[in-house]
Order: sequence, then C-alpha cells, then structure tokens
Amino acid sequence: MSRQIFIVAATSAVWLLIVPTTPAQTPFWKSKTRVAALAKQIDDYFAAVHAEAGVSPVGAADPGTFFRRLHIDLAGLIPEYTVSRGYVEDGDPEKLWGWTERFLSDHTFGSTLGSQSRKLEKTFGRHFAAVLRAHWLQSVNQQASPYVPQLELWLRRRLDKEMGYDQLVRDLLAPGRESYDIGSPRSPRAAQSEGSAIAFYLAAESKAENLAAAVSRVFLGVKLECAQCHAHPFAKWTKEEFWQFAAFFTGTGATFGRMDIDDTVRQNAPVLAQRDILIPGTNKRVRARFLTGEEPQWRDDVATRTVLAEWITDRKNPYFAKATVDFLWQYFFGVSLLEPILEPSDDSPITHPKLLDLLAEQFSASNFDLKFLIRAIVHTQAYQRSSGNEGQVTRDDYVLHTRMPVRGLSPEQLYDSIIEAVLGPKGHEETMYPIVNNMQRPVPGSRAEFLSKFANHDKRHETQTSILQALYLMNNKFLADRIRDNENLARLASAAYTPRERVRTMFLLVLSREPRPEEYDRLLAFLHAEGADLRQRLGDLLWALVNTAEFRLNH
Repeated sequence: MSRQIFIVAATSAVWLLIVPTTPAQTPFWKSKTRVAALAKQIDDYFAAVHAEAGVSPVGAADPGTFFRRLHIDLAGLIPEYTVSRGYVEDGDPEKLWGWTERFLSDHTFGSTLGSQSRKLEKTFGRHFAAVLRAHWLQSVNQQASPYVPQLELWLRRRLDKEMGYDQLVRDLLAPGRESYDIGSPRSPRAAQSEGSAIAFYLAAESKAENLAAAVSRVFLGVKLECAQCHAHPFAKWTKEEFWQFAAFFTGTGATFGRMDIDDTVRQNAPVLAQRDILIPGTNKRVRARFLTGEEPQWRDDVATRTVLAEWITDRKNPYFAKATVDFLWQYFFGVSLLEPILEPSDDSPITHPKLLDLLAEQFSASNFDLKFLIRAIVHTQAYQRSSGNEGQVTRDDYVLHTRMPVRGLSPEQLYDSIIEAVLGPKGHEETMYPIVNNMQRPVPGSRAEFLSKFANHDKRHETQTSILQALYLMNNKFLADRIRDNENLARLASAAYTPRERVRTMFLLVLSREPRPEEYDRLLAFLHAEGADLRQRLGDLLWALVNTAEFRLNH
C-alpha cells in the first residue's frame, strides 16, 4: 500500500498528515498491469498464429529505429537527435513505458544543437486531432476546406480533456452547440478558441445520403454507399436499408443558415423530429432504422440524431468498438485486421477476427479510452519488431505480423518532420500546427499548400510518392530558403566539429541513425573535397537526406 503525505499548517505548528492510497483508485484502463496484460494477450495470439502457419517472426528493431517509429506515431514527427540518443543510451528496462506516458501527456523536448527547450503542450491532443481529422474527413470539398483547422481544434480540445471516444462521437453527431459552435451567436470568436465540427457536415454537403455513408464508414466500419442506388449483388445492405439509415440525417441541411461574408454559419433551431425520407426516384418514404434492423425507441424531447448517436456508441453496438479498434490498428501497422490485402479475385486473405473481438471488448470495457489501446499496442512485440528487409517481403509477412510493415508518413508527419530536420525546435513555433485564430490567413511556411499536394488515400504500407510530389520536395522554395539560411549548418561548419562528427550529426538529425561505413567514406570525401564550400555542401547533404525514401517512411 502506498501513502501520500500532506503538510498541514496551523498558526503555531505544522503536522504531517499521512493518507494511505490503494491501487483501486486508478481505473483499470489506466493501469500498467492491465495494459501489460492486454499486450501479452495480443502477443500470445500471434504466437499461436505463427505456430499454426509454421513461420517465425523477425527480431526486435534496434533502439534507434524503434524510437523514431514511436516518436512519429505518437508525436507526429521525427525525434530531435539528442532525445533519440538519450533513449538509445538509456539502460532503464522501463524506458518504453516512461516515454509512452510522456507522449500521451504533456511532453517537453530539448533543442537541437543549442541550450533552448520547447514544450509541446498536450502532444497527444495536437497530433491525434490531425489523425482523427484525416480519418473522419477522407475527402474535403471547397465548402468544408476553410473549417478543417477548426475541426482539428475541436478535436484537440476534447482529447486534451481525455474525453472517451464514445462521448467525442456523440458530441459530433448530436445536434446542438457541441456540433455547431460556429453557428452560435457568439461566433466567430468562440469557434476560433474552441473549434467547430461543422467541417464534417460541410464535407458531406449536409446531405442525408452523404452523411449516412460517411457515418457508417467511419464509425461503424460499414461501406453502406454501395446500396444507395441499387441492390448490389455482393452487398449485405439493401437499397431500402441504406435510406432507412439516411433518414436519421433528414433535415440536417436545414439546421445551417447562409454563409455570411465573415464566414460565420448561422444556425437555425435544429430539426428534432424528422424521422423519414423519400427514396429518390420513387414515391416511397421510409422511416429511420438502425443497421441492425431495430426500430429506435423514440422520445418526443430527444432529437433524431441524438437517438442515433446513443445507439452508435452503445457498448452493445456490434460495430462501433470494432471499427475504432481496426482504425487504430491500421494507423499503427498500416494493415487492417479484417479488410483483404489482395484483390477479391485472389485467394481469401488471412484475417484476425478473434483478435478484433478481444480488442473491441477491452476497448469497450475501458470506457472507449483511446490511450488504453495505444498503450497496449506499442507495448506488444508485434509493434516492436524490425521491418528489416532481409529476404523477400511477402503478403504473409504483413498479414501474419511477422515483421513491422514499412509505412509512408502522412502529409502532416512528413511536413512536421521536414521542419524538425531543417529548422529544429525553432521552426515549429510558426509552422507546426494550423493557425485557427484567423481563418482567412494562410498558415505560415506554406503548410496548407504542402498538405494539399501530399494528400493521398493509399494504404499506409503501399504509399507512393508521385512525380509531382517528388519534384515539389526537390524544388520548393520554402525548403531551399531554410537550408540556405540555417543556423545549425553554420554551427556544423565551424571548427568545433570534426569531419566525422559532421556526417554523424547530419544522419542523426534527419534519419535518426548512425551512418554506415560506406556512407561515411563517400560523404567525408564529398564534404571535404579540395576547394569545396563546406557550408554549401552541408546544405546539399541536408537536402539530399530529406529527399530520400528512408526519410519519407516509418520503418
């Protein structure tokens, strides 16, 4: 039993008050023991799968590679090289737990090549707001685009409060000020400080059929749109069932007023009781029903979408927890637990429905705590495995999780990692996250332009860089200007560093690893060739490393 000690002061004396505490005060989903138990269940599951398939997994990734992976996944960018070296050289067997907790709470980084430090307040909320926003808005139209940063802020505010994912989704779907902050009379200032979820609705053009397809896909893992227009021979859902689900969103567009000059959306009174919809091209009206076929238990004083939100996030819902678990698994591994890896004409893929059931059950029991799942995943052997390319990589390597899939960085991760590699901590003060206090002003450093050029919907383990994207990375003025006027490179070019230290530092800054012997040999000759401008050559090396495939991948 542990104890907490409080100092109690009176006018003429001081007492020590010792209050015993018990482990029961910590919810089980935040318990290290529970996290470790779930991580072991996952590893035991894959051990059985490997034994049955007659395969052996690769070993663990080296500490430097693993920490880069962890840093990108949890903080959204490559680590500073001093922090990375600190992790590698730390012999504490509990360092993974400690660093995971730092990433999931307030987190302080040291600076690169200097004595300054910066604090990324609530790293988890900042980064995973972008992750969820990308998941929720898989396409963005011109109407929704100005409000995307406000959606990230809306998400961040809730993640910072450690809100359960179920409550977060209820806030999004249920009509009212939680969903339409910018529609309230106190707009636009309220939206600038608190954010708004209106982008989700504007991206679907506030149409019932588009919202039904988006909500079913994102929160239930059901691709319902195939049944929108006709009976699909391979779809589980009928056309009528699609429109029954769409009926929950009838009248959504009516809750929004006109778009004013100042980009404020005026909200009318939400439509509470519209519960049916006319199927286009027919004279048939259908009433709202859940995808399970159940008739909702309507309440006169409760809005239609509120009833839907309660059903979606109910622990008994057979879809919600599984869809969320699979989304998180795909984020960390780039591979779904259910979706086929190959085309339908190929052999049926190996899937893991039992593991999905286990994780969904644990996620529900944790009050839909995203951090509980994240903690468990990063503590598994499956997540910590090497992605080493010894031998040919096959489909089964990824499906059976015998090695870690190599994943492409998201546009946000790539941009923020470039800023870290080129500018270090100083660069993030202006460019790391979207500016939301003035929606008409572009983000400094062309972040918005960069994200628009690198947006893609490839599978994470099959991501490709287009020719236009490669040319943009090689030739964009933002990168060239900051390499030219770079304080870090000026320091490296000084006499305080030996030739080998310069090469080593560049690799640790950009790729978070030591150079290989052949890289040392080639680059020492390049940097210190007779008559070469050392400062310019260091800039060329930085540019070359940022443009490597290794930099653009999480491995």
